[in-house]
Amino acid sequence: MDTAPPSPLAGTAEAGAPSDRHRRRVATAATLASAVEWYDYFVFGIAAALVLGKLYFPAASASAGVLAAFATFAVGFLARPVGGIIAGHLGDKRGRKPMLVLALTLMGVATAGIGLLPTYETIGIAAPLLLVLLRVMQGIAVGAQWGAAMLMATEYAPEGKRGLYGSLVQLGVPIGTVTANTVFLASGALTDDDAFATWGWRVPFFVGFLVLALAWYIHTRVEETPEFRQAERALAERENSQARSPLGTILRNHLGTVFLAGGSFAVNTATFYIIITGVLDYSTRALGMERAAVLTVSLAVSLTQLVLIPASAVLSDRIGRLRIYAAGAVGLLVWAVPMFLLIDTKSLLWLAVGTFGASFFLSIMYGPQAALFAELFTAEMRYTGASLGYQIAAVFGGGLAPFIMVLLLEATGTSMSVSGYIIGLAVIGLVSIRILAKRAAARA
Repeated sequence: MDTAPPSPLAGTAEAGAPSDRHRRRVATAATLASAVEWYDYFVFGIAAALVLGKLYFPAASASAGVLAAFATFAVGFLARPVGGIIAGHLGDKRGRKPMLVLALTLMGVATAGIGLLPTYETIGIAAPLLLVLLRVMQGIAVGAQWGAAMLMATEYAPEGKRGLYGSLVQLGVPIGTVTANTVFLASGALTDDDAFATWGWRVPFFVGFLVLALAWYIHTRVEETPEFRQAERALAERENSQARSPLGTILRNHLGTVFLAGGSFAVNTATFYIIITGVLDYSTRALGMERAAVLTVSLAVSLTQLVLIPASAVLSDRIGRLRIYAAGAVGLLVWAVPMFLLIDTKSLLWLAVGTFGASFFLSIMYGPQAALFAELFTAEMRYTGASLGYQIAAVFGGGLAPFIMVLLLEATGTSMSVSGYIIGLAVIGLVSIRILAKRAAARA
């Protein structure tokens, strides 16, 4: 492994390795958990770009309404580290599985609640306040979910396949994106503009009820990971095991690694949310392109990630995580300007080419990312450390990206300012990756 620190648990061995059947069950459950969580999370982003500004933040300016909706979208990201910290701490002490079940339950309740929420016209100021509260619940849930699902998959992975198993959880992102876009397309196709604004946009949120069934399945049919059980037994033998704090250990000894992990991934998550929410708003509102056509392009581009993500993960199992990861960051840096030049042509074909190029480089980074983050920390603090690194990137990259994009476009009048934003994050990412690579070489 090119990033893993020596583990104090390396000498322990499970009395019986998990069966291939149970490995597949866990991998499938973790992938489904990731997919439904991200679906629920993404439907809010699409709704924010299309209708929430008008329904919950009435304003004289369309831009102001969109900014308010994207600010609410960003609030979910601010809540994600809270979910990561709480679930990471408990997950490193009590197990990955209970945190995954809790995250799914919270997400299902929050998402269904948004679908049922009355608008500003009906209940006044209470509507946006409740919308923000439910979005915070979504953020806490997804902050808790990623680390749990990722570790359920990677800690059950056979030798030499951690990258591949981790990428199955990463597939939850394109699966969630494709499903969210498909449901919104179907809802829009079956309603006129007035009906869509009244109730059609709510239909995608009702999928939140199905998440509760998946939570119950995982609770009853999936076992805790072998690596956590080994760590739990080893740590129970230590005299200070009752006082151990995974979060405290991370903050005292590994905070630099957490920030480097976050810095390396910020360009990925920012670019992702720019192309699935920011570009949706920009192309429909500023460029005058049709909503259904843009959603179709987004869906088609997301489908390609279902192949690219596991392919890059398998390659990382063979030649190293950081090499693949860095190649994706370089690609995003180079592609930032051509992407918006193509989008600005107002052509669906060039929109597809521009966003596919970005999606290609995103996939190259995203495939090995779960295994990379898992290998940065030992088992007894892995949930906390990996979750914090991921969620820091989510806050400063993904959560603010659509909001910053609208501000940049309003302030400068040119999409090249958004390209500059992506380039700046790519430089930070490459510097972070370089430092992580030097640390890995020093340990080798």
